[in-house]
Amino acid sequence: MPDVYISADNIISSLGFTTQENISNIKKNITGIKLIDNRNISPTPIYASSVNSERLYSDFKKFDNPEDFTRFEQMAILSIIDALRNTKVDIKNKNTLLIISTTKGNIDILEQSNKNRFDNKKIYLWNTAKLLQNYFENPNMPVIVSNACISGLLGIIIGSRLIQSSQFENVIITGGDILSEFVVSGFQSFLSLSTVPCQPFDVSRDGLSLGEGFGTIILTSNPEFVNDDIKITVAGGSSSNDANHISGPSRTGEGLYITIKNTLKEAGAKSLNHIDYISAHGTGTVYNDEMESKAITRAGLENVPVNSFKGYWGHTLGAAGIVESIAAINSMKENTLYKTMGFDKSGVSKNINIIRNEEKAEINNCLKIASGFGGCNAGVVFQKQIS
Repeated sequence: MPDVYISADNIISSLGFTTQENISNIKKNITGIKLIDNRNISPTPIYASSVNSERLYSDFKKFDNPEDFTRFEQMAILSIIDALRNTKVDIKNKNTLLIISTTKGNIDILEQSNKNRFDNKKIYLWNTAKLLQNYFENPNMPVIVSNACISGLLGIIIGSRLIQSSQFENVIITGGDILSEFVVSGFQSFLSLSTVPCQPFDVSRDGLSLGEGFGTIILTSNPEFVNDDIKITVAGGSSSNDANHISGPSRTGEGLYITIKNTLKEAGAKSLNHIDYISAHGTGTVYNDEMESKAITRAGLENVPVNSFKGYWGHTLGAAGIVESIAAINSMKENTLYKTMGFDKSGVSKNINIIRNEEKAEINNCLKIASGFGGCNAGVVFQKQIS
């Protein structure tokens, strides 16, 4: 099977519109989570992160009329355009596939504030996929991945397997979600939103902070399409389901443990005892973080440095698996472990190695994990190759 390389990427979030902007702000310990008072999304102020609307409008206007596209579509298009700037991958080529990962897509067009702005048919995810396919003139039927909060990471797994099976040479995975009344009210009904910026794995954690954003990651089997002496590959991936509860994770971490075990197995024997760093889901909710600590410990990885990026962006849902993978890949390239924003004192039952401050470390193998509603779990091992 061919190796699957990371060719290029992009992050659009509250911390910037490029990967470089986002990583720079993470290294400066800047969070994009703020108290947002917007009655269109919540009757009361909430801590969340949002993409700058003025910049989104002005940046998109350079390519097309913002009035003709939804907020979700604008972010998707800009993210793909920026990622394509840094690669020789041709999105118009028959050997290139487009994957769209999201939980809710254009859900905000059903809300009162957007009434009559767009055709309600835009609510269908296939409609968004078709729009992106046509916009970029891609010849292949796009793939939609919508599996709660593992959607982004699952998109990477699917894309990697399609390349390994020689169905495509390149796969562009783009994923995201927006802050909307529908999404916010759903999490409020579960009483799962934090009263402060989220605190992953901390003893004081009381919930998650929502975020919006988009990420794009381009996979290829052609090493010549990687403009970096340090090449990162997708060494293995796996997913599972707890079969436990519609919203709550397994209390024992069984499903995520199975995912970790299978991911390491697929990545090959070299990775089994050589995971240097774990990028966790780390939402800041009581049950998720506890479950993750149990799964990591059961897998024998309790001494491996672990962080969560949710304290920087909040939980970006369909974008999370992609943007957090991109940040983890940058950690590998820089041999730098980024701190877990919002973490001070451990509040989970297992003594896992949470990264408190930025530090240098040799990172050759990284495990990225994610979990979501419905009991879904996913994991990917990224591996470093140095030319």
